[in-house]
Amino acid sequence: MAIELRYDKVLRSRVRLFGDLLGHVLSSQEEPEVLRTVQSLRRGFSKLRKKDDAALRRRLMRRIRRLEPGLLSRVIRAYTVFFGLLHIAEESFMHRRRAMAGRRGPSWPGSFDATFRELHRRGLGVSQVQELMGKLAFRPVFTAHPTEARRRSIMVLMRRIFVTAEQLGGAGSSREQRHSVHRQLEAQIQTLWKTDEVRGRKPSVEDEIRTGLYYFRESLFTAVPLLYRRMGDAAARVYGDRIRIPSFLSFGSWIGGDRDGNPFVLPETTERAVRLHAEVILSEYRQRVVQLGNILTFSDGMCQPSQALLDSLESQGRIGAEAFASNPNRFRSEPYRRKLALMRVRLEQTLQFVMQPVHGGPLPAARGYVQAQDFIDDLYLIRDSLVAHGDQATADAELADLIRLAETFGFHLVRLDVRQESARHSAAVAEIVGQQLQVDYAALDEQQRLPLLADWLESGACAGVDVSALSADAAQTLEVFAVMERLQREVSPAAFGAYVISMTRDASHVMEVLLLASVCGLVGGRPDAPFCRMLVAPLFETIDDLAHVEPVLEQLFSNRVYTRLLQAAGNLQEVMLGYSDSCKDGGIFASAWSLYEAQERIVEIAGRYGVRVRLFHGRGGTMARGGGPTHDTLLAYPPGSVQGETRFTEQGEVLFYKYNNPETAVFELGVGMTGLIKASLGLVQPVVAVPAVFRAAVREMARVGEGVYRELMDSQELVDYFYEATPVSEIGLMNIGSRPSHRKKQDRSRGSLRAIPWVFGWAQSRHTLPAWFGVGSALEQWIGDDPERLALARRMYQEWPFFHSFLSNTQMALFKAEMDIAQAYASLDSDQVRAEAVFLAIRTEYLRTVRMVVAVSGADGLMAETPDILLSLTRRNLYLDPLNFIQVELLRRYKNDGTDTGRERWLEPILRTINAIAAGMRNTG
Repeated sequence: MAIELRYDKVLRSRVRLFGDLLGHVLSSQEEPEVLRTVQSLRRGFSKLRKKDDAALRRRLMRRIRRLEPGLLSRVIRAYTVFFGLLHIAEESFMHRRRAMAGRRGPSWPGSFDATFRELHRRGLGVSQVQELMGKLAFRPVFTAHPTEARRRSIMVLMRRIFVTAEQLGGAGSSREQRHSVHRQLEAQIQTLWKTDEVRGRKPSVEDEIRTGLYYFRESLFTAVPLLYRRMGDAAARVYGDRIRIPSFLSFGSWIGGDRDGNPFVLPETTERAVRLHAEVILSEYRQRVVQLGNILTFSDGMCQPSQALLDSLESQGRIGAEAFASNPNRFRSEPYRRKLALMRVRLEQTLQFVMQPVHGGPLPAARGYVQAQDFIDDLYLIRDSLVAHGDQATADAELADLIRLAETFGFHLVRLDVRQESARHSAAVAEIVGQQLQVDYAALDEQQRLPLLADWLESGACAGVDVSALSADAAQTLEVFAVMERLQREVSPAAFGAYVISMTRDASHVMEVLLLASVCGLVGGRPDAPFCRMLVAPLFETIDDLAHVEPVLEQLFSNRVYTRLLQAAGNLQEVMLGYSDSCKDGGIFASAWSLYEAQERIVEIAGRYGVRVRLFHGRGGTMARGGGPTHDTLLAYPPGSVQGETRFTEQGEVLFYKYNNPETAVFELGVGMTGLIKASLGLVQPVVAVPAVFRAAVREMARVGEGVYRELMDSQELVDYFYEATPVSEIGLMNIGSRPSHRKKQDRSRGSLRAIPWVFGWAQSRHTLPAWFGVGSALEQWIGDDPERLALARRMYQEWPFFHSFLSNTQMALFKAEMDIAQAYASLDSDQVRAEAVFLAIRTEYLRTVRMVVAVSGADGLMAETPDILLSLTRRNLYLDPLNFIQVELLRRYKNDGTDTGRERWLEPILRTINAIAAGMRNTG
C-alpha cells in the first residue's frame, strides 16, 4: 500500500508540474484573462462537484456568457492541451508502475510472466505450450473511422513531451538536470500551444493512410521486437529455454480499402495504400540492414563463416557488380558486411520496383527480392553462420530484432482489407448476368441465384465479360478486384487480408464476390484444380443480421463449389461481427448477447462441416461499439470460440492511446496476446461450458433490455431530441474523417446516421446512452424482489467472464455520463415539452441502471473495483465540467443567432470544445 501511495504521489506531482508549465506558457504567451478564466472556471466547477450551489452556478454561467469567441477559443484550447499533458503523465505513471511490479516478482495478471506461470499451474507441459504457440495468430486491424480528432503534428509533439518527461524519473539526477528538463518541457508545451489542434481541411484518404503509417514508423517498429524479447524471457523463466516463440503477431488495415459508404476510396486509392505500405517497410529494412553492416564487422581472419553464407556471396554476381561498382574488393575480408551490402542493393531494387506503375508481373529475381521469404532466408543465413562460430549473443541482438520485423511485416507491412456493401456487388453481378445470359438477376430469389452463381463459377464462363459495356459503378466495382490481383503479383501475395461484405444477408452475397473476383483472375481453375487467392468475410452487423448467421453459413458450407474454393484457399472461413450497428439497432444488452450466441453458432456450424473458422470483431473505442480492455474482452468470448486466432479493429482514437508510444504499445499488444493465449486453451485442454442457468438468465435480460431500448429509440421524439440536444450536427462539420457521417444526405433518421456519430453525439453531451440504456430495466425486471435471483446474478458476475466484462464496461459508461450536464444539453431542444419527457425517461433509466449494476457487482459504487481508472476519470471531470457548460452555451448561441455571419463566429469554438471533450473523455465514437 505504501508503494501505491508513493506512486500516486509521483503521478500527482507530474500532473501538477505539467499544469504549472502550461500556466507559465499561458502567462507569457496570452493576455492575463485567459489563465484567470481557465483557473476560475476550474475552481468554480470543482466546488460545484463537492456541493451544489445555485448562486455559484449562475455566476459561472454569467462569466461564460460574457466571453467573446476569441477568448473562449483560447480557454478551450488550454483545457485541450492540459488533457493531452494529463494523458502523458498517466501513461508514464502506468508504464513505470508496471516496470516496478515486474522487478518485485510475478507481475500483473495480463503479463507474460503471470500467463506462463498460469499455464504451468494448469499442468501444461513444454510440448502442449509449444503446440498452443504454433496455433496462435493475433491480428489488430487499423481503421480510419472518423473518431480521431488529433492531427498528426499534435501526436508527434506529444510523443516528444513523453520522451523528455521520462528523463525526470531517473534516480540521482541533480537539481540542474531537472531544471534543464523543465525548460525543455516548457519549450515543447509552448510549441504544442502554438500548434492548432483543429484541422484546416477535411483529411483525404491518403492523409488517413499516412496517419496510420505514422504508428509503425514512430512506435511499432521499436515495440514489436521488444515485445517478443519480453515474451521469450518470461517463457524461459518458467519453462527454461525450451519454448520457441513464433512470430504470431501481424497487422491489418482498412485505411484505403474501406469503401463502404466512402465515395473517396477509389481503386487507385487502394493501390496507393498498398504501395505506400511496401515503401515504409522496405525503407525500414534498408535502414536496419545498413546499421547491421556497422555492427557485424567480423573479419574472416578472426572467424569462419558458414559455407552457405560464402556460397551466397559468390552466387549474386550481377547484384555484387552493382553494389561494389566503384570498389569491387570492398568488404572482401568482412563477409557479413559484404552480404549486408548486397542485401541493401536488393532491397533498394525491390523498393524501386514496387513504387513504379504497373509492370504486368513480379520482380525478376536478378533485380531484387521476389518475395519477403527470400529476404528472411538471407537473415537466417547470417544468424546461423554467427551461431556456428560461437557468436550467439550477437545473433540474438539487432539481427534478431530485424528477423522479428521481417517475419511480422513481410514486404506488405499490413494486410489491407477491402470492404464494400453487398448491394454494390449484387448490382454489378446483375449487369454481368444480363449481358452474358440475358437473365434478370434482380428478379431471381435466393434459391435461384445460388445454383446460377455456382454453375458460372465452376464453368469459368466469367472470363468473357465485356467490362467496357458495364456501367461506371459496375466497372469500378470490378476494377477493385483487378487492382487486388495485380498488386498480389507486383508487391506481395500477402498485400490483402479479407474482402469484407457489409450488409451480408444471404449466401448469394458471398458467392457474388467470388464471381466478380473470377472475372479478374483471383478465383478460377478447373473443378479438379481450383484456386482462390482471396479471403471473403461476410459481415453481420444488425441484430437481425446476426440472427441470419446460421442459414447463410449452412448454405455456403453445403455448396460444393464454394467449399471447393474454400479448401483451395486454406479451408479458413473468416466471419466478421459488427458491434456498432447491432448496438444502435437493438441496444447494448441485446447486441452483446446476440454477438455471444452468434459466435457460438458460427463455431458449431464450422466444426460440423470441418471448416477452420476465425472470428473478426468489428470493435470501436467506446463501450457502445464493443470497446473495452482487449485482454478481458478475449476472455469474455464464448468458451471454445477463440481457436488460437483473432482479428479485431482498432478504431480512431484507440490507435493514439495504444500505439503512440512504444512503451504503451508493448503493454497493449502484450496483454492482448496473453488474452489470446488464455482464451485459446480449449485447443489443448477441455472446454468448461457455461452453466445453462446463466445463459437462460441473460437471454431473458437481453430480451427485456432490447424491448426497453426500442420503445424509446424507435420514437421520432427521441431522434429529434438527439439532433437538438447533442452536437451531432456540428460533429458532422468537423474535419476528422474522409467518410460522410450519414448514409444518405439530408436524412436525419436513426437508420441513416452512422453508428460513430450516434455514439459520439451522446458521449459529448454526457448521456453516453447507447452503452447502458436498457441494462437497468433488464436487471430489475429479471431480479425483481427475489434474493435468490440477486444471488445468482452476483454469482454470474463473479464466475462468468462475459457477464463480468459486460457489467464492468457498463459501469465505465455510467460513470462517464453526467445527468446534470445532460440536462443542460436538453435545455437546447426547441420543444421543451418533448425534451422534458425524453430526458425524464433517460434519467430514470440511468438511475435505475446505476442502482442495479452496483447491487449486482456488490461493490461500494461505480468503478470501485478499478480504482486507477476511477481516479483518472474523477480527475478529468474537474476540467470536463466547464467545457461541457461552455459547449452548451456556444451551441445555444449558434442555434439562436439569426445570421449566417453571426452563427459562423461561434462554430470555430464549438469545434474546439468537441476536440477538448473528446480528449478529456478519451472517447469519441
